[in-house]
Amino acid sequence: MNIHEYQAAELLAEYGIPVNAGEVVTTADAAAAALERLVGPQGTVAIKAQVHTGGRGKAGGIKLASSPDDARDKAGQILGMDIRGHVVQKVYVVPAVEIEREYYLGIILDRSASGITLMASAEGGVDIEEVARETPEKIIRMTADRQMGLLDYQARQVAFDLGIEPDLVNGFAKIAKQLYAAFVGVDASLAEINPLILTKDRQWMALDSKVTIDDNALPRHPGFEDLRDMAEENETELRAKAHGISFVKLDGNIGCVVNGAGLAMATMDAVKLYGGEPANFLDVGGGASAEQVAMALQMILEDENVKAILFNIFGGITRGDLVAQGIVEAMNTVGVNVPMVIRLVGTNQDEGRKILADAGLSSYETMSEAAQQAVAVAQ
Repeated sequence: MNIHEYQAAELLAEYGIPVNAGEVVTTADAAAAALERLVGPQGTVAIKAQVHTGGRGKAGGIKLASSPDDARDKAGQILGMDIRGHVVQKVYVVPAVEIEREYYLGIILDRSASGITLMASAEGGVDIEEVARETPEKIIRMTADRQMGLLDYQARQVAFDLGIEPDLVNGFAKIAKQLYAAFVGVDASLAEINPLILTKDRQWMALDSKVTIDDNALPRHPGFEDLRDMAEENETELRAKAHGISFVKLDGNIGCVVNGAGLAMATMDAVKLYGGEPANFLDVGGGASAEQVAMALQMILEDENVKAILFNIFGGITRGDLVAQGIVEAMNTVGVNVPMVIRLVGTNQDEGRKILADAGLSSYETMSEAAQQAVAVAQ
């Protein structure tokens, strides 16, 4: 679950991290009033779009304002702006800060290292993915001890590797350990500060914060569900979740309906192997019902980019006849206007194939055959 910058800052502040606190507003007049409360009528603030995407600064979603009228004007320009498909509905007004230096500091769940890894760079304030791609040597990594967590010496070593002066090392290390504690405490999959700044008076401050919370951990944090901004969520993905379907929209043109997350990943790999691009990740689950299959098909057909649909059903718990029934029901109720390629094997496969055949549909034995055919008909 993604949360907004201001929400992430509030979470990190609970763990003792010094953040640049401000006010969240939804109107231009409220932004002007916030400026006066935060810094006085002659002070300067930054007005920052609150959307679940990066690149806000480059898109014009972050502006400085130095008077109430200026804040009203700048907020009016940002509110309603479309940034990478996200419409700005609220802005975060924070005091402007004089910056001496900028760093990147992040904590990730690092599967390659089988642990939790601290990442830091002296290239703060910019797209860290771009730094990793073009100058990976500028990113320092330190995997925390699996039993003891991020140790003091590890945090200090990262600071030294960044070239931070000795008198500032302990302050940096303290924030690194606090960020690690926050990551573990909220069950995050990502927690980052970009930039972590050194101010003109040589104080550390988190100027921008980002936290992504693991959805699977939400039952342990009942209050976190209130942090979800429904306006920022993908409507189709929310509907899928309500029906027990795992769905993630992608940019390709071959819709995939699969039972089981592992098989869904393998199916997408097969589509790409034969030159196609999947339009989605969709797992109807191990015990998919006819209703779920019909709902899955309906959601896929809402994507105008879809040129073909690939069913890859391996029946274990899932019954092939129920899946086939769901496909036929969906055809009759939704109205399928693109080719469908079906691979149906496993429990009750013969019964399922008969249902499909009676509806004028054929099926394939192997995933490779089905993936190749789906790519062919999509083209």
